[in-house]
Amino acid sequence: MTSSALPSPEEPFALLARDGRTVEVLRGEVIDVERLADIPLRPDEEVLALVPFRQVRERGFECHDDGVPLRCLVVSSHTSIPIAQAVAALPAGPVPLREAGFDIPDEEYADIVRRVIADEIGRGEGANFVIRRDFTARVDSDPVTAALTWFRALLEHERGAYWTFLVSTPGHIAVGASPEAHVSAIDGVVTMNPISGTFRHPDGGASVAALTEFLQSTKETEELFMVVDEELKMMSAVCSDGGRITGPHLKEMSRLTHTEYVLRGRSRMDPRDILRETMFAPTVTGSPMQNACTVITRHEDTPRGYYSGVAALFTPRVTLTADEPTHDLDAPILIRTAYLQDGALRVPVGATLVRHSDPDGEVSETHGKAAGVLGAIGAVPRGPVAVAEVVDEDAPAAEPRRLADDPGVARLLASRNARLASFWLEPQGSDPGPFAGRSALVVDAEDRFTTMLAHQLRHLGLAVEIAPWDAVTDEQVDAAELLVAGPGPGDPRDRDSPRMRRMREIVARRRASGEPLLAVCLSHQILAHTLGISLAPLEHPHQGLQRTVDVFGEPASIGFYNTFTARVAPGTQQVGGAEVATGPGGDVHALRGPGFASVQGHLESILSRDGMTTLRRLVSHALAGR
Repeated sequence: MTSSALPSPEEPFALLARDGRTVEVLRGEVIDVERLADIPLRPDEEVLALVPFRQVRERGFECHDDGVPLRCLVVSSHTSIPIAQAVAALPAGPVPLREAGFDIPDEEYADIVRRVIADEIGRGEGANFVIRRDFTARVDSDPVTAALTWFRALLEHERGAYWTFLVSTPGHIAVGASPEAHVSAIDGVVTMNPISGTFRHPDGGASVAALTEFLQSTKETEELFMVVDEELKMMSAVCSDGGRITGPHLKEMSRLTHTEYVLRGRSRMDPRDILRETMFAPTVTGSPMQNACTVITRHEDTPRGYYSGVAALFTPRVTLTADEPTHDLDAPILIRTAYLQDGALRVPVGATLVRHSDPDGEVSETHGKAAGVLGAIGAVPRGPVAVAEVVDEDAPAAEPRRLADDPGVARLLASRNARLASFWLEPQGSDPGPFAGRSALVVDAEDRFTTMLAHQLRHLGLAVEIAPWDAVTDEQVDAAELLVAGPGPGDPRDRDSPRMRRMREIVARRRASGEPLLAVCLSHQILAHTLGISLAPLEHPHQGLQRTVDVFGEPASIGFYNTFTARVAPGTQQVGGAEVATGPGGDVHALRGPGFASVQGHLESILSRDGMTTLRRLVSHALAGR
């Protein structure tokens, strides 16, 4: 490097391009810490942290623990230089790769996809899961020079990234262009940016017709809705107002286009706590989050390292009021990133597996994602790809447009919101609610939909607490004014699961007491079984499916995330003293009886357009007997 503004290769440093105009140069001391709470946030001191996937252990989730450090660059110098000046100072030229290829062969990866669909999604373990494989190679060049060369290539050829970055610390280098902000907390406003769907630009540019076909894909649309639901769970845990959705938008990059929403809410939490509560993005793990980590551990044989973790920049706030956090947070997801350690290059990529997934298609998706990273850094030929521009045969060649500028594309994107719940799209009012002065205890059965459900219950006026299934006591169950038995993954018939046993105990105890009970999804199935209703797996899982069903005489558009169902003979209206709302095949959508009500769907989901109305009806019925 010829510019004195750029760091020496021997010192720890980071290069960040975040605003499209400048490259930020960070120098400092490297400190490895064990927990997020240990990240040293001192007044007037900036910290850049690389947070590995193994930190999910802080939330009690499973993972392969590879010992990769939570690495902090405590910044002593932060300067900026124009991108053109940085490009001129950075090395250029080929960085040869050898022994290049995927660590898992295509056929083996396709078999993993089939197993996850059949054994995990098909058995109710979750709605979607991201399973990775790694493109690996050997690099004989000097590692810092290679990384600087790749960073220059990204600056020259990649567009639309949220962060383009290079982080060089002793023994480890990461260089990439992340399209996705995982979470930021700036002046008390928390923002998350769920992204899903990968539209690869053909050689010569991307056409409106091809993009329209992609945007009309059921799989791509459902993937995005599911990750929005999952990130709203996190927002509801860290934000007092639960979070509001804007979008959808296109995230246009040089070789790929994604679809995205933006979620915003307010919080006074420490940014390290916000980061812990949002580990990690469902776009790179799956949902529900806790079980996704278990599924990843079952089907990925090797640790993830930093893949699907975050790079987190903690910056001292300029102005503070009492009880506010001292630092802002900006944290992109560590995807579309190449890692270089001891001469070994690793580019992890994953595919989001849902009930509609085609194994061969998911294999192709990992190839496309790996080629996107390798092409962007110049490790493989880039090909004649336009920079996210529309190929419009009827427009003059000198007037290319961004894909999002096409009116038909804009209308197609906007039409998606007609399917979604207005509660999460519009400002949430401060009305005290119909149940003001009442209280509820929500039992979490390992699905943080309970945070969204609790948020909605608070808007109905209830004071709400959440308790995990393995921590709630019988005394709490008995004392609750309204007990809400929540959703969770898995087979409700499983006799060996401690979680299922405890949820059966909770539902049975509460029903026997006659005190108000609301049961949701998994707990609805358990309640149905106590009434003598049989449980069965669905022929096709309803994971992320929107349906309009009858709920005691009123049609309701509700989001479903179930693989199992309670089922009665078609036409049945009463079972065991309970009123039954069913579909044509006898699947039980809702139950109500003396002091209790239940629902199979997730009224809190963005897919539940009639969620709040239906929730109010069921809560009112349950409380009426008290």
